[in-house]
Amino acid sequence: MSQKPQIGVAATYMRGGTSKGVFFKLTDLPASAQVSGESRDNLLLRVVGSPDPYGKQTDGMGGATSSTSKIVILSKSTDADHDVDYLFGQVSIDTAFVDWSGNCGNLTAAVGSFAISQALINASCIPENGICVVRIWQANINKTIIAHVPITAGQVQETGDFELDGVNFPAAEVKVEFVSPVDGNESMFPTGNLVDDLHVPNIGDFKVTMINAGIPSIFLNAEALGYSGVELQEAINSDKKALERFEIIRAYGALKMGLITHIDEAISRQHTPKIAFVAEPASYLTSSGKTVDSQNIDLSVRALSMGKLHHAMMGTAAVAIGTAAAIPGTLVNLAAGGGNIESVIFGHPSGTLKVGAQTQFEDGAWTVNKVSMSRSARRIMKGEVYIPIDCF
Repeated sequence: MSQKPQIGVAATYMRGGTSKGVFFKLTDLPASAQVSGESRDNLLLRVVGSPDPYGKQTDGMGGATSSTSKIVILSKSTDADHDVDYLFGQVSIDTAFVDWSGNCGNLTAAVGSFAISQALINASCIPENGICVVRIWQANINKTIIAHVPITAGQVQETGDFELDGVNFPAAEVKVEFVSPVDGNESMFPTGNLVDDLHVPNIGDFKVTMINAGIPSIFLNAEALGYSGVELQEAINSDKKALERFEIIRAYGALKMGLITHIDEAISRQHTPKIAFVAEPASYLTSSGKTVDSQNIDLSVRALSMGKLHHAMMGTAAVAIGTAAAIPGTLVNLAAGGGNIESVIFGHPSGTLKVGAQTQFEDGAWTVNKVSMSRSARRIMKGEVYIPIDCF
């Protein structure tokens, strides 16, 4: 049997926030992968090393966690109001599946700097020193995101002293704004309620806040699940029954939100909705051993991504947290003390994060104008990623 060669595809491996992923410029992909479909999915699966029945992604660029099994494709925007179009793929680790249903808020922090490095931003828009404002069209969810990328001596500034909990080294701060993160054609609260009763057969009944902001999300009270709200990854991810329970609750929540029409469809929609639990402030030790004092946070939040408790917090889930916290009466708002809130500092397994939201109530409905937070990003490697020519 004749052996097939490998081909190299230009790529950059980047960290954005608490995630890592392989970044491509659309025009650098093979022609068949420049359009959505099976060829593109197969190529990207091979790049990250999926599907891997061993769950390690040893034969690819993935890091065997939901935070490190990610793909970004960028192109110059055809819309005059935006600089680049950003497409995100969440790659399953052990199955042959790429989920295109949502965004990665963490990797969004790296989109601006990658766009600048790939000459996708007009040179006239890049200052010699200062901030380059990159207008991003998030193609998965059809939303505008604005990244404020620091520039020094005409180049993207990647190093700095901004510390982000969940990332072990400091870097330059990148401010990210999610503009009108709720689809204008959809309700922020798909059932019309700030709090719903969710019946999950053979498991129980739960008070939930279900919200579309940043990413569809389901929030529960930690106490209702038997948790304190300050658990670390090991306490949840080592408990197979707990993970199965979360997935069943997530599936029934997705059904109630109208994201799926039958409970069996949840398995093919792993990236959305997210499921999280909230609690009032409490002191705890983070995964790195640092103390988080209850006096320094407004609430605690733990969120699951792709079936596992996240080691920190997904950026899109942080958008949902900030939005829900700003709306009196949601479970998130009540955990943060209730009332009118414009920003919150919440505790997560790796530390804390501050997120602000501008919301308003008009014509009988809640809307959110903008959610903002600070992240950091850095290039790790640039060159070519190699894959067998017959894999796509």
